[in-house]
Amino acid sequence: MKIVLVGSGAREHAIAEQLSKSASLYSIMEKKHPGIASLSQEVLLCNPTDKERVVSWCREKGIELGFVSPDGLLEKGVTDILASAGMKVASPSREAARIEWDKGYARTLLQKHNVAGLPAFKVVSSAEEASAFLAQHKEVVVKPLGLTGGKGVRVMGEHLHTEQDVLDYVSELLKKDKQALLEEKLDGEEFSLQAFSDGERLSVMPPVQDHKRAFVNDAGPNTGGMGSYSTGRLLPFMELKDLEEAKSIMQQTIDAMQAEGNPFRGILYGGFMITRDGVKLIEYNARFGDPEAMNVLMVLRTQLSEILQSIAEGKLIPVAFSTNCTVVKYLVPEGYPENGKKDCRISIDNKAIWECGGKTFLGSVYESDGQIYTTSSRTAAVAAQDASLERAEEKAECCTRAIQGPLWHRPDIGTPLLIRKRTEHMRRLNR
Repeated sequence: MKIVLVGSGAREHAIAEQLSKSASLYSIMEKKHPGIASLSQEVLLCNPTDKERVVSWCREKGIELGFVSPDGLLEKGVTDILASAGMKVASPSREAARIEWDKGYARTLLQKHNVAGLPAFKVVSSAEEASAFLAQHKEVVVKPLGLTGGKGVRVMGEHLHTEQDVLDYVSELLKKDKQALLEEKLDGEEFSLQAFSDGERLSVMPPVQDHKRAFVNDAGPNTGGMGSYSTGRLLPFMELKDLEEAKSIMQQTIDAMQAEGNPFRGILYGGFMITRDGVKLIEYNARFGDPEAMNVLMVLRTQLSEILQSIAEGKLIPVAFSTNCTVVKYLVPEGYPENGKKDCRISIDNKAIWECGGKTFLGSVYESDGQIYTTSSRTAAVAAQDASLERAEEKAECCTRAIQGPLWHRPDIGTPLLIRKRTEHMRRLNR
């Protein structure tokens, strides 16, 4: 089968690795990603929203199945562009992807259909509405309605310290977007649950815990994600009922979208928090997580090409994973996330990474004259798996030393100390 993948980051590198095992892979990206290019039969370098060029190229190559990965391209309707070329698609349409790129739409849709797990929320259009919500909730979270690469959410007590801080940030968002989303602040532990969906059914992947904060011990600003871990089963702080609650919320969401005549086909990613009052939905993404995609794809035992084909045909097949533990750590350029150093050359010792027992997925980089250079975003992810979480973390940390350049990472991701902190936090909630 000829499959076209649209996108060019570490997440897409992991997807490409899986697809190339059982399909002829073609890729579309703006700048050449050396890792994805090396796995592809052919690459089209262009703006993926260039409908005429994309459709012409896909028809010329006889592409049978399309998959769009990044959130920004889903918002711009690139899945719909691929569908217009006559191929089957396994990523959501622009309208279905609205579950991610319009947080107000997502909340009101789920409220309308009485989907469980919603925190108290309010889409506000004025400072007065924000003040009224603050009067009802002591601490809140403020979110832009649109896509922000994981960096737009601000939390009282962490990023915002007074009511005036909240109102100032709301005013900033209102000037830009006319609206903002306020939610009650929850206390608990977050986890990511990703699932394949054919519009009616779900097949969930192992739960993963992402680490948004930039620095060791969860300090510093939010990022796109500094790394993640999974045990292949439940996370150390989870109970089986937590997983079942999250799965139920996701199925209710799929049912709601189907009822609205807007079926979701692709990868649905639920960001959840386990609280004293059960599992709450933080947000949805309409695609694989980054870095969480790498955790689950490393242990995927069913051919990804076959899964995507079944999604596109509306007949989702059973999906199997190994129960290995996985750890992913991102190396990012100096100055990230505010002002990452661009155009710096990096070097990767692939032999050393192999000897460490891991692998590398190139992130936001580009190739020039055979050399790899940074952009301002995340540079490369190292990933490892093992029957033991502690051993998987040691392998991943070993791999970080094989990549040289003006880069840094969070060494504590997946370590026993940090995981114990998360587990003790859940214990203190007295569930």
